[in-house]
Amino acid sequence: MQTVIPFLKKLKKNNNKAWFDENRALYDNAKKEIEEMVSVLIETYGKTDPTIAHLTVKECLFRINRDVRFSKDKSPYKTNFGIAITSGGKKSPLAGYYLHIEPGQSFAGGGLWMPGPPVLSAVRQEIDYNFKEFQGILKSASFKKQYGELYKGEDTSLTRVPKGYDADNPAAEYLKLKSFLAMKPLTDEEINSTGLIKTACDAFKALKPLVDFMNQTA
Repeated sequence: MQTVIPFLKKLKKNNNKAWFDENRALYDNAKKEIEEMVSVLIETYGKTDPTIAHLTVKECLFRINRDVRFSKDKSPYKTNFGIAITSGGKKSPLAGYYLHIEPGQSFAGGGLWMPGPPVLSAVRQEIDYNFKEFQGILKSASFKKQYGELYKGEDTSLTRVPKGYDADNPAAEYLKLKSFLAMKPLTDEEINSTGLIKTACDAFKALKPLVDFMNQTA
């Protein structure tokens, strides 16, 4: 993909409708490259995870337009392409895979982002009941190689163990999480590389046991 990163860099400097309309061809070219890549990615990774093999590009690719209704930032466009490959599509409540393409900030990975209370409660219970299995997934060589650890930012974690669990619970650090995410940073060169599909698939394969673990509560 040779047009995507240059387009996003220009869009970040000119995030307004007038510029976007004048340069619609740049967007169309970048979007076409993204769509072709996503199509191949679904077809390729679908052989490893059949639950996503039926998906269409439209079901995975987020719109570039931002929802500015409740945001102080009124910039009309996202400066990234987001691809959620999840059984049921991008709006599915299930855990799945994600590819984020943004100059200098791209990553592959996924998991479960801010699930609703019933799903979050079920996942926490599964971790508590089957902590050895959960630990084994995170300590596996493939997961450690691709991700190191789960993301534990302040924005996705409680300060205390949730109600119903003891503070000294062996799984406490994971029970505090409100999202269960793993992210492998990708350089602009990797995004432009012909090896992007393999890179993304390798990251997704390492994440699959965690995705399956969380989705068994659904």
